[in-house]
Amino acid sequence: MKLIRMVLAAGCLWATAVLADPPPGYPFVGFDAGLKAAHTSGKPIFLYFGRYGCAWCEHTNKTTFSDAALKKLYSDNYELVYVDAESGKRLTLPSGERITEAELGARLQAFATPLFVYMTPQGDKIMQVPGFKTVQDFRDFDRYVRGGYYKQKTLLQFLDGKS
Repeated sequence: MKLIRMVLAAGCLWATAVLADPPPGYPFVGFDAGLKAAHTSGKPIFLYFGRYGCAWCEHTNKTTFSDAALKKLYSDNYELVYVDAESGKRLTLPSGERITEAELGARLQAFATPLFVYMTPQGDKIMQVPGFKTVQDFRDFDRYVRGGYYKQKTLLQFLDGKS
């Protein structure tokens, strides 16, 4: 009986810890809507590839995206797009091609989640960064993207100089 209770308890913990949606309170939208909004607003796109069962996505949501200042910074300055890396949901690329969210992930070599992709308002990739990131990491990425530094130097060069 004790073993059954332990298995059930572990199953309950696993079930509550593995679901990862976009961070709560952020205005994340689907790919098509985000691309359209970016085209209209002129804001860069912040694309978050996550998936159900991704413990690192959940960890990032709880520890990094819970920061109120980061939420304001990204909500105000980016079109926020969330893509389920394993989804069969169809989306339209800037070229007009229709593919699934999972196919987009494969094209961007999103082999692990979370993955964060910064794009121009036209949908061209600026950079992508995988894995758990801190609030400071996202602040640095914001300065790199919105400051236009990506046009002159790599992210590593920028971070080395902390412009």
